[in-house]
Amino acid sequence: ARLPLGLYSHSDQITHWQTSLPDQRGSLGWAGRTADLLRSSNANNTVSMNISLSGTNIFQAGSQVAPYAITENGSLGLEPLGQSDLFEQLRTTAIDSLLDQQYQNLFIDTFSSSTRSALDAHLLFSSALDAAPPLTTPFSENDISRSFQMAARAISVRQALGVRRQTFFILFGGWDHHDEVLNNQASMLPVVSKALAEFDAALTELGMQNDVVTFTASDFARTLTSNGRGSDHAWGGHHIVMGGPVVGGDIYGSYPQLYADNDLDTGRGRLIPTLSCDEYFGEMALWLGVSTSELATVLPNIGRFYTPGANPPIGFLGGGVNPASIFSDGFESGDLSAWSSSVG
Repeated sequence: ARLPLGLYSHSDQITHWQTSLPDQRGSLGWAGRTADLLRSSNANNTVSMNISLSGTNIFQAGSQVAPYAITENGSLGLEPLGQSDLFEQLRTTAIDSLLDQQYQNLFIDTFSSSTRSALDAHLLFSSALDAAPPLTTPFSENDISRSFQMAARAISVRQALGVRRQTFFILFGGWDHHDEVLNNQASMLPVVSKALAEFDAALTELGMQNDVVTFTASDFARTLTSNGRGSDHAWGGHHIVMGGPVVGGDIYGSYPQLYADNDLDTGRGRLIPTLSCDEYFGEMALWLGVSTSELATVLPNIGRFYTPGANPPIGFLGGGVNPASIFSDGFESGDLSAWSSSVG
């Protein structure tokens, strides 16, 4: 049987989840390929359709669309130097003059163009946030909750940004529990649970609870047997999908037998998955607005598991294709990542 490259390797499996290309080490993510197809649905692309609250990532990288990195406090622009207003005006004029030029050197011209795009995005994004009323939903004082808060604020200004589709990416690390797996999860999972609840409450406040899907993604699960102190790298695992469009309260796929040496056990409780990432991602890509004819462009291996038609790949979105928004938030045994999108 053909296995994913670098199975049980964090770096390889993170890349495979973000690209949905387990048979190669790709550089374009499936959200990036999705954005390449759907960016024209946004009236304004000054701010990228793909926004990251955790820096650059492969998941949101496309051929035409790159992730726009912001922080939990907002977007990043030119830092003021504490000089006079006249000095700042002169500095801005000088920088604009440099960035408006076209350069023969390809690297310099690309850097100049990227910097100009980032500054334009900062001005639009910051002005939209400054004009928006604050959220009344309280959020906890930790990184993941504050990142979800900023994602919710960005969704709240979607009309000012001129966007109908967005994705957001959030990373929450520290899940590689080779030691004290139960104690560590007991302290970390409630943080995730509360952050998801806060985000859901904020979406309800915005009236967007039916236009956003939140889902977890990862590299792999953990072994079901102990290494004596914790748990090691495994394969198939469980993930969470949340949102108004979700047909929830159920488990999709085949729940595994947990006894040793069952048919799906490759050793030490490393279980072969019974659903593919392509089916999981394909359901949400279709809901976000990718056409069935273009699904293979986003997920090149989807044909191994699913033939596009009237029925969805899995069914947790009820078969509806909603031109709305998608948020994803993902576990990895070493990290938790999050992605999201919204529509006007």
